[in-house]
Amino acid sequence: MPKICYLADASNSHVKKWCDFFLKKGYEIEIISLNGGSIDGVTVHNFQTNVNEVRNKGLFSKFNYLKHRKEIKALIEKIRPDFLHAQYASSYGFLGALMGYKPYILSVWGTDIYDFPRNGLLQKMIIKYNFKKADYIFSNSIDMAREANLYTNKKVYITYFGVDTNRFKPIDEAKDQAYFTFGIVKSLEKKYGIKYLIEAYDKLYTKYQGAYKGKKLRLLIGGSGQEEAALKDQVSGLESRASISFLGRVQPQVIVATYNSCDVCVFPSLREGFGVSAIESQACQVPVIITRVGGHPESVDEGETGLVVESKSVQGLFEAMDKLMTDDQLRIDMGKRAREFVVSTYRFEDNFEDISKLYDMVLEKNRL
Repeated sequence: MPKICYLADASNSHVKKWCDFFLKKGYEIEIISLNGGSIDGVTVHNFQTNVNEVRNKGLFSKFNYLKHRKEIKALIEKIRPDFLHAQYASSYGFLGALMGYKPYILSVWGTDIYDFPRNGLLQKMIIKYNFKKADYIFSNSIDMAREANLYTNKKVYITYFGVDTNRFKPIDEAKDQAYFTFGIVKSLEKKYGIKYLIEAYDKLYTKYQGAYKGKKLRLLIGGSGQEEAALKDQVSGLESRASISFLGRVQPQVIVATYNSCDVCVFPSLREGFGVSAIESQACQVPVIITRVGGHPESVDEGETGLVVESKSVQGLFEAMDKLMTDDQLRIDMGKRAREFVVSTYRFEDNFEDISKLYDMVLEKNRL
C-alpha cells in the first residue's frame, strides 16, 4: 500500500478532497498540519501555530513554525512515506524543502506564487530554493504554472482540483421566484474585489428602481473575512442596502443550495490562481461573471458559460450584470452550457485520475 505524507492544512476543504480521493485509491495518508484539522481515515499530526493569527504579522513571525522543523524531520523519517507532498509553495513548501526528503512534490496554490515572492528579495529567494529542492512541481492552473516558471525552469504539471458534479448540481426549487438574485460565495478579502461588485449592483438597482419584470433585485454575499466591516459600512450608505444580505460563512452542507438560489454569480477578483468558486456555481447551472486576472479565465468558456470583464471595472461588472439579467434566453442557455462545460472539463474524478497518474509516475521512477 503506497504511503503519502502531506505537509498541508488538514482543515482545508481542498486538502480533504485530495485525501478522500487517494484514500479510496488505497493510499495510506498522514498529514503534518500547521493549522490543526481532522480528516476521517487520515492520521493528522498537529503542529498548531495559529496560521490565521500570524497571517498579517511580520515576515519572521510567520516563520514561527520552523521551530518545529527538527521534530517534523524526525516524524517524516519515522513515517517513511513513498513521497512527501507539500500543498502550498511558501510555508509548507519551505518546510518541505528543509526536510531533504526524496521524492518531494510541491504544489502551488495561488497567493504563494502570485504574492509571496513579490513581497521582497528574501521571499523570492525562498521560493526559488523551494523549487530547487522539489523533484516535481504541481499547479492547479496554467497561468499559475507560468508564474511558477518565473522562478524555476523545471516542468510544472497541471493538476486541476475539479468539482464534484454529483454534489454541485442544479436544484430548481432553490430559486425564490420573487427575486432576481446575484450572488457571491468568497472570503471577504480585498483581493476578491467585492466592493466593486457592491458598487456595480447598486448602480443596477438604481437603474431599475429595485425590480425587473416584477422581480425584486437582491445581492447575496456569502463568506467571512477581514473586509467584512468595511463592506458592511459601504452597503449602509447605499440606496440598495435593504436588498443586500451578508450570509456569513457558508457551511459546506448549504453551499450548493446557496449557489442554486442565485440567477447569476459574480466573482470580481483582483487576483485569482484559479476560479474554483466559478466552476462550482457553473456546475449548479448558474452562469458567472468573472474578471480577467491570473488563472480565472480558465474557469469559464468565455461568452458561452460566462462573461469576463476587467478587474476593478464597476462599469464592466454593471454592463455584464445588466446583460445577463435582461436577456433571459442568454442567461438560461449559458447556465446549461456551464453545467456541460464543467462536467466535460473539471469533473473531480477525471481531474484526480490525472493526478493519480502523476503519482504513479513518481512511484515508478522512485522504484527504478
